[in-house]
Amino acid sequence: MSIRAVKSIVQSQPTLEGAGVKLRRAFGFGKTDDFDPFLLLDDFRNEHPEDYLPGFPWHPHRGIETITYVLSGSVQHGDSLGNRGTMTAGDVQWMTAGRGILHQEMPKGDARGRMHGFQLWANLPRALKMTDPRYQDIHSQDIPEVVDDDGTRVRVVAGAFWGKTGPVEGVAADPRYLDVSIPPGVRKRIPVEASRHAFAYVFAGGGSFRDASAPRGVRTDRVSAGGRDAGSESPVETGNRSLVLFDSGDEITVQAGDAGIRFLLVSGRPLEEPVAWQGPIVMNTPEELQRAYAELRAGTFIQR
Repeated sequence: MSIRAVKSIVQSQPTLEGAGVKLRRAFGFGKTDDFDPFLLLDDFRNEHPEDYLPGFPWHPHRGIETITYVLSGSVQHGDSLGNRGTMTAGDVQWMTAGRGILHQEMPKGDARGRMHGFQLWANLPRALKMTDPRYQDIHSQDIPEVVDDDGTRVRVVAGAFWGKTGPVEGVAADPRYLDVSIPPGVRKRIPVEASRHAFAYVFAGGGSFRDASAPRGVRTDRVSAGGRDAGSESPVETGNRSLVLFDSGDEITVQAGDAGIRFLLVSGRPLEEPVAWQGPIVMNTPEELQRAYAELRAGTFIQR
């Protein structure tokens, strides 16, 4: 087994989306190669209703899949195909936009006004860009959780892990999407298929990722790894809202800090296709992108 080097660490950055929702963006709208097949990860954690209640009114998507995972509060959603529903704490919605859909997502806090969740975008390969739109709405109780002897808990949203398989299926990126909680002081080795790109997003507690095979000068953009570059054999410290991008290898090693650590661990097989991207529409060529926006202006975007 070879431990994956930490390629870079970044801190998620404040941004505005929708009708004025304040959230944090871990990655997106930049270089896509390192995260392929994933395009964007947003952390919409907030305790101030005025910062999230404006929501995400009607907007289009084409050529991608959006994965929404709610931890606190709820999200009401609807679309141009007539689908309606509400996601609550622990629920997941995996939407395949395919050839095109218009939808809206309107967040609402819990009894204490807290709203927390994530939205991940996964690219669709050229052959499936214009596939039929579809939803997979997953309730919290249908997401398997596995618990190891050392107290490590893993919710398996998609893919297989420790003998459990997540309920999300038939997704083009063939992803593994895990919600991992490791108790204070526990050191854990987690396998990740060598053929996949992988990243972790820390959203509670902190700890370190062993960087045994890291090259010199590992990038630490906008946030430092313990205040220094990570050299060979050095632990790379992470904290709340840190995004850790891994290099090649077939496992990661995590050392939980005094408060434990909780993070998303996401991996997927790269598509290695060209990306033409503007806003919520992602195609392969600029011509396809221009055509999509022309159809949106002409009212022919939704193709039944």
